Amino acid sequence: MAQQIEIKINESSRVPKYKQIVDSIINDISKGKLKVGEKIPSINELSESCYLSRDTVEKAYKQLKEQKVIISVKGKGYYTAKTDLISKIQIFFMINKLSSYKMMIYNSFVNSLGMNSLVTLSVYHCEESIFAKTLERNLGAYDYYVIMPHFKTDDSNHISTTNMVQDVLNKVPKDKLIILDNNKLQIEGNYGAVYQDFQEDIYNALKKGVDKLKKYDKLVLVYPSKSVYPYPQRIVHGFRKFCSKFNFDFEILNEIYDDMDLDSKDTYIIIEEHDLVNLVRQVRAKNLTLGEDIGIISYNDTPLKDLLGINVVSTHFKAMGETAAYLVLNNKKEKVKNVFDYIERNSV
Repeated sequence: MAQQIEIKINESSRVPKYKQIVDSIINDISKGKLKVGEKIPSINELSESCYLSRDTVEKAYKQLKEQKVIISVKGKGYYTAKTDLISKIQIFFMINKLSSYKMMIYNSFVNSLGMNSLVTLSVYHCEESIFAKTLERNLGAYDYYVIMPHFKTDDSNHISTTNMVQDVLNKVPKDKLIILDNNKLQIEGNYGAVYQDFQEDIYNALKKGVDKLKKYDKLVLVYPSKSVYPYPQRIVHGFRKFCSKFNFDFEILNEIYDDMDLDSKDTYIIIEEHDLVNLVRQVRAKNLTLGEDIGIISYNDTPLKDLLGINVVSTHFKAMGETAAYLVLNNKKEKVKNVFDYIERNSV
C-alpha cells in the first residue's frame, strides 16, 4: 500500500505546480516523513487527491526520477530512493584525457561547488565513439553536464567535433550543458561555456613578450603533430600569425631531437613536458645560458616551471573550474573567455 503524502499546492504562487510537487516530496524525505524504499501514490492517485492534471504529476515524477529521488518498478509503482542524493546537484564531468592541467580544472570546479554536489568524472581519451556512447548512456541522469570537447581523427590530428559528437550533444538539454575549454562547436540553443581561443590566445600572449623576443634569431614552435592526445591546430595558426605580424623568422618542429643544433640564438616555444625536459638538459650539457643563448617559453604553467624560472603562455586552469562552478550554482548560460596570459620569468 502506498504511503499517503500531503502535498499543499499554493494556487497563487508563481512556482509551477509540478515543481511544488517535487519540492514537497523531497522535503518529506529529508524530514523523514517518507522512508527509503517506501511506496508513494501513483500518478493517477496523486492527480485525483490533489485535483491536478495527470500531465502535471507525470512531469513532477519524471523530474524526481531524473534526480534519482524516486524509482519506478514495473507493475508495482513508485518508491523513494536513496536520501543521500536529495538536494545535491548531480554533475557529469567529461574530459578528454587525464593530465595535471585537466585535474586542476576538475579539482577547482569541485572545490568551488562545495558540499552540495556530487560530481562524476568520465574520461573518453579523445575517442568520439567512447564519448558518444558514454554520454548517451548517462542522458537524463544528471542535473548538469560539463563537457570538454577535444577529439582526434584517424591520422591523429586534433578536431573539435564530429557529426557523431554533434548528434549526442544536441540531445543534452541546453539549460543543463556547460562546455569547457574548446567552444568551436555547432550546438543548438543557449548553453553555458568557459573557453580558450587557441589562436588569438597565443598570438596576444606572445605580443606581451615581443620586445625580449626580438633579440633572438628565430622562433621555433615545437608542436607534436602526431600526439596520442593531439593539440588544436589553432595554436600553430596563432604562432604563424604572430611571426608574420612582427617579422620573425620561424620554424615548426614535431619534437625536440637529441643532439639539437643549439649554436644559434633561438627561442623555443614548447608544448609537451618531455620536450621541455630534453631541451633544458641539452642547454645545460652545452653550458649555454638560458635566457641569453637560448630562450624557452613553455605552454601551460605548472609549479615546477615556476620553480625553474621558465617563461610560459598559459590559460588559468583554476579560474576555468571556478567559472564553470559559478555557472552551475547560478544557473547561468553565459559564454566566458578564460584568462590566458604571458608570464615572464628568466628563460627569455
